[in-house]
Amino acid sequence: MALGYAILLIISVSVLFGLLYWNTAVFVAEQTEETIEVEISGLAEHYQKAGIVGLSDVIRDRSQGQRLSLYLLTDQNRRPLAGNLNSWPTASRPGDWIDFEYQRPIGSRIVEHRAHARHFVLPGGFNLLVGYDVQDQVRLEQRMRGSMIWIGVLALFLGLAGGLLMARHWLRRIDSVNKTVREIMDGDMSRRVQLSGSDDELDRLARNLNAMLDRIEALMAGLRQVTDNIAHDLRSPLNRLRSRLEVTIMEDPDKGTYRAALIDTMGEADDLLKTFNALLLIGEAESGLDWSKLEAVDLSIHTNDVVELYEPAADEAGISLRAHITSDIFVRGNPNLISQAIVNLLDNALKYTPSGGTVDVSVGVDDVGDAYFEVADSGPGIPEDEHTNVLDRFVRLEGSRSTVGSGLGLSLVSAVAKLHQARLVLKGNEPGLAVRMAFPRLLSA
Repeated sequence: MALGYAILLIISVSVLFGLLYWNTAVFVAEQTEETIEVEISGLAEHYQKAGIVGLSDVIRDRSQGQRLSLYLLTDQNRRPLAGNLNSWPTASRPGDWIDFEYQRPIGSRIVEHRAHARHFVLPGGFNLLVGYDVQDQVRLEQRMRGSMIWIGVLALFLGLAGGLLMARHWLRRIDSVNKTVREIMDGDMSRRVQLSGSDDELDRLARNLNAMLDRIEALMAGLRQVTDNIAHDLRSPLNRLRSRLEVTIMEDPDKGTYRAALIDTMGEADDLLKTFNALLLIGEAESGLDWSKLEAVDLSIHTNDVVELYEPAADEAGISLRAHITSDIFVRGNPNLISQAIVNLLDNALKYTPSGGTVDVSVGVDDVGDAYFEVADSGPGIPEDEHTNVLDRFVRLEGSRSTVGSGLGLSLVSAVAKLHQARLVLKGNEPGLAVRMAFPRLLSA
């Protein structure tokens, strides 16, 4: 990471400085050639007006005390006639731009300078060279190239240093995550990844990890609770089953006794199967649904079918079962799970409503436009502080211990609600309990 950061910084600095160097060099070169072109135009006018003699005089005047502009006029044999250059540079062709080295006095010293010039051949075979001293430009370019090297070295150093600091910062935080994960793997499920407070990517990752760990810890706690509850709630029926079989074997052989014992045993077995079937349904609901395979469910028809199924049981128990069902209420979901949730709620309501009581089943659309079904009874109800607890598996209130059941009915309803992204609301019915499940409504089937 540090090396990559340094390389990226060097490339960026090199590109920027290279563009600056190139633009500067091109600009200075264009300015020099424009200056030379202006000189050439002026000298051409003098040559047209005064001929070679007048041109020689002008070049002599311009050469006096000139520091940067360079001139040389020669005859056909390249013998100097006028100008501030002593000799003609080699390897030049008429019309070409040429670069060459020339000597010039600086105080008591003779130094070499670089020049940029253009060569022309005048009528009569005369040669004219007009140029410009570019030694200052050469020095500028050399200094810029030297600066580029030093800037590259500095960028490499700063890139490596900055990359190492950044890498150490990130690795320190990643090591903290790894340390927490190792402690959790060693069995300390209460450990959580610390946040730096910067709300950066690692903080968001840490929050997601902590939320995942909270969920895993809750699931493990739920699994332990379910295991304990299964062991507690199934031990009694299994003991009764074994005791009944043991007593039957100890008695004198009798076909009627054996038959009665087998019927009771089948009843106990059916109760156990109901418990395990409920657990399987809850597991299926909590495992998730393939939303692409869900279908439009007519909540009105499914609820009406369940009400018709339970009407004989309600009449037998002396309970008034009333239906308030709006037709053509559609939701998207799994029809089997939704029907099972309706069955569980209605079965619970009839189980805990005393004779002479009422159970109301409603289907409609609430104030926010969601489709709902609701089961309200006139039974003993559930204390408000227990509304959340009764949705857990195998939870049965003290007043319900004497009735038949496994404590899984509302757990399945809760799982179905979560699976369908529905709102499950428990509220008092004064007296009794009202349970409503509200789904996102499907406006067209």
